[in-house]
Amino acid sequence: MDTIGVVKDLLAHTLQIGRRADAYTADSPLLGAMPELDSMAVVNLITAMEEQFGFVVQDDEITAEAFATLGSLTRFVDRKLRQ
Repeated sequence: MDTIGVVKDLLAHTLQIGRRADAYTADSPLLGAMPELDSMAVVNLITAMEEQFGFVVQDDEITAEAFATLGSLTRFVDRKLRQ
């Protein structure tokens, strides 16, 4: 599975940013750099990830570091998938 591609698709759909997400790389900043990624959007994105990947994100797992870049978010998803 191309985790980064699926995460990009979830970002595009959840944040309604369309094709902008296509240009994102692992180093693309997310939290604090995207006005669309506010606290409610983080909750919606977590819900979308849980539904897409079939895992549950606990409150204590939600950190700014996990949402800092597309790469860090993808690594977070990969870690959850290995659990």
